[in-house]
Amino acid sequence: MSTGAIADIFNFLKLSDHIATAGQPTADQFLDIQQAGYHTVVNLAVPESKNAIPHEKSIVESLGMQYVHIPVIWEQPTFENLDRFFTVMNENANRNVFVHCAMNMRVSAFMYLYHRLHDHKSDAQATQDLHQIWEPNETWQVFIDQAIARPDPLSDRS
Repeated sequence: MSTGAIADIFNFLKLSDHIATAGQPTADQFLDIQQAGYHTVVNLAVPESKNAIPHEKSIVESLGMQYVHIPVIWEQPTFENLDRFFTVMNENANRNVFVHCAMNMRVSAFMYLYHRLHDHKSDAQATQDLHQIWEPNETWQVFIDQAIARPDPLSDRS
């Protein structure tokens, strides 16, 4: 799968052959995402985010991709948001997924947790991707620490 033009999306980061993350794409860049082979777009930004696209769902779906919106309030990330994100990622494990928010900060924190808790990557491996985008502020570091310390809500699902 080629990254091509999607590498121009703000804070783009290809994490694997199946997962890429970024800040908010422009309306035109969703075609680049689709042409790069992504099947699912997950948006963690709130509708009021800077540069948010009001009709993003219809743009993504008109290109034949699945759209999932999990609005995560910047100052108040929740375990409900995180659990829904984990579920979406697990349901799309065999698909190419493009995950974005406004700046790729929410996403990088959620992906860090996904890599640590579900892919069982080491802290050093997961932190490397996270720190390519940012070093979490106090709110997000507390959230990350609490998420790592809590029991995995998906572990007893069959």
